Amino acid sequence: MILDGDAWKACFDSFARDAWRFEAQPTYTMPGERESFARFLRGDDKPADHNARWHARVRGHLAAGKRIGRVRVVRRPLTDYQRYQFAWGIPGNLVAGEDIRVLDVTGDDFGLPLSGQDWWMFDDARLVHLNYRPDGTQIDRETYEGDLGPYREWRRTALERAVPFDEYRRRLTAG
Repeated sequence: MILDGDAWKACFDSFARDAWRFEAQPTYTMPGERESFARFLRGDDKPADHNARWHARVRGHLAAGKRIGRVRVVRRPLTDYQRYQFAWGIPGNLVAGEDIRVLDVTGDDFGLPLSGQDWWMFDDARLVHLNYRPDGTQIDRETYEGDLGPYREWRRTALERAVPFDEYRRRLTAG
């Protein structure tokens, strides 16, 4: 089933314990980010309310005893969009309480059996594919009704190999 608008919001907000995302695209072309991304590329200061709606949503879920996390897959050099995420997006998401880790596969995919597709897993029981065009434009969100075993294994592998965002950023600036 395709999830849009209110159906997607209801699906997302219905998780009881945890929501976890595998984020693999090098670039996301999100209409709601167009202006802030352009501001970032121009070197403007980040607005104080950047991503405030997401932060409020994350804080609300955490206050209810739930967890939200993700692993962000990257290859260096980082794309402009990844640099934007690292400077403007992820730090605020961390402050809001999201657990974000980075899996750098630069020059060494080391045969990781990982999905190249983005997805959210909810409560280890429901999965939604996020489908994108090659330019990072989202096509749709689609519930997945198949075997979750491979996704659980991909999540385990990604979490095992990823490092916390702040540690990754320190390594980037030191390297």
